[in-house]
Amino acid sequence: MNKIAVLLTCHNRKDKTLSCLNSLYRAYQRNNNQLEMVVYLTDDGSTDGTSEAVSEFYPEVNILVGNGNLYWAGGMRNSWNESLKIDFNWYLLLNDDTDVFEDLFIELEYAIEYCSKVFLKKGIIIGTTQDESTQQITYGGSVYINKFKGTFKILIPNSKYQKCELGNANIMFVYKDVVKQIGILSTDYVHGVADYDYTLSAIKNNIPVIIMPKFVGFCSQHLLGKNETLLSKKTIKDRIKYLNSPTGLAFIDTLHFQKKFFPLRFLFVFFAGYFKVFFPRFYVFLHFKLR
Repeated sequence: MNKIAVLLTCHNRKDKTLSCLNSLYRAYQRNNNQLEMVVYLTDDGSTDGTSEAVSEFYPEVNILVGNGNLYWAGGMRNSWNESLKIDFNWYLLLNDDTDVFEDLFIELEYAIEYCSKVFLKKGIIIGTTQDESTQQITYGGSVYINKFKGTFKILIPNSKYQKCELGNANIMFVYKDVVKQIGILSTDYVHGVADYDYTLSAIKNNIPVIIMPKFVGFCSQHLLGKNETLLSKKTIKDRIKYLNSPTGLAFIDTLHFQKKFFPLRFLFVFFAGYFKVFFPRFYVFLHFKLR
């Protein structure tokens, strides 16, 4: 029987968090003869009653309290570190705005069997999500098209297991031996990018990273604040703040990622970041012209 630690973090989106947990427990109930599941949720300073609601409806969830400044990567590390006090076979990194399908853990069993047979060891297994309304792919695993340009494409589930390089941790299973080898999410990241760092680090250490052959969850695309054309409407001061904000362009995290994995791109990304801030309209024009 597999013992799984489910790791989540949340901040002021009670309804989404409850919906995520509801879907998680439905999937667990469908396959609870094959696994044991313990949930760790870091509530990073929510003021909308998230912790109280989770305690009421899911009293078995281990709720950890953040200070409001952990953001995604910090909150996930907090949950992960707490789970390390107990021995688990697998760790499931799950975004609290993701609703998993009921066959998620059944698909995990198939993926474990595949990894054991093809790679002779277990690694990281990524689940792909789609938008519930449009059915369009949203998050999952991607491969680079051009590493110098930093362009990549997301892999569409095609009924086969596919290797990937960049994995979104909306639904990400990590085997215990991976943690022993490369640890948990790097402390060098505040919010995003940490999941990409993790899968690339795994590949560097000959750890298999694959996506499941079918969609296994719903999650909407995060687009708020990511449209660079809106930068031109901000003041220079606000643009610089946006550049460095963990939930904006996360410039510091991005630079660390580039320096670690693609050092030849570091200076290009550095100057591009400030070019984007001071000349946002021209940046957008060049971005689409040179694609």
